[in-house]
Amino acid sequence: MKSWFGALFILINTTYLPAQNEAKPVSMNFLSDLEKQVYYELNRVRSNPKEYAKHVKRVMGLFDGNLMKYPGETAIMTTEGESAAAECYDFLMAAEPVDTLRVSRGLSMAARDHADDQGETTETGHTGRDGSSPFDRIERYGQWLSTAGENVDYGNNIARRIVLSLIIDDGVPSRGHRKNIFNPQFKVVGIACGPHQQYRYMCVMDLAGGFKAKKTGATVRGED
Repeated sequence: MKSWFGALFILINTTYLPAQNEAKPVSMNFLSDLEKQVYYELNRVRSNPKEYAKHVKRVMGLFDGNLMKYPGETAIMTTEGESAAAECYDFLMAAEPVDTLRVSRGLSMAARDHADDQGETTETGHTGRDGSSPFDRIERYGQWLSTAGENVDYGNNIARRIVLSLIIDDGVPSRGHRKNIFNPQFKVVGIACGPHQQYRYMCVMDLAGGFKAKKTGATVRGED
């Protein structure tokens, strides 16, 4: 049985500070319906963690030991069982809201590169088949500002489950995926979801304090 909470994260910071002016909103027509739903879920949990805790509460009722089973679906094995979900619930109930993220075409293209590349394999992680890191992929399309990170989720093709997986962060002592999602320094996100040879589905999120696109050089704290 596979683990529902298969995910990886990476984060890096610099002392570079972006300018204060913001770009105008852009269309999200470069995202699939699932990717748009993931984007909305990320902003729901960031902007109202206490309200989102009710979804984690429901997950807590799905466990039998370390097995978690949605009604009518095959049971899946977790590392920590209900305790990880309970800890997440407590975190959300105590958490302060964080500003919503803006969507970035350039970061989404970087995330797409990784999803398309890794999805053809059974590999997991942040390193592409060409040896690229998340930062290499982001820099193909522009410059990330202030701070950047990447979350990757495996095994889910429903937006809420993707976000729940990352914030519950089963089996990750540092809760690094959750920290990325609630990091107030992150202002912009790119998302790409697709098939995966081993886990069926994967979803990549590239986050940054800002993004300056190569094409126009016009973006700062926000979307390109």
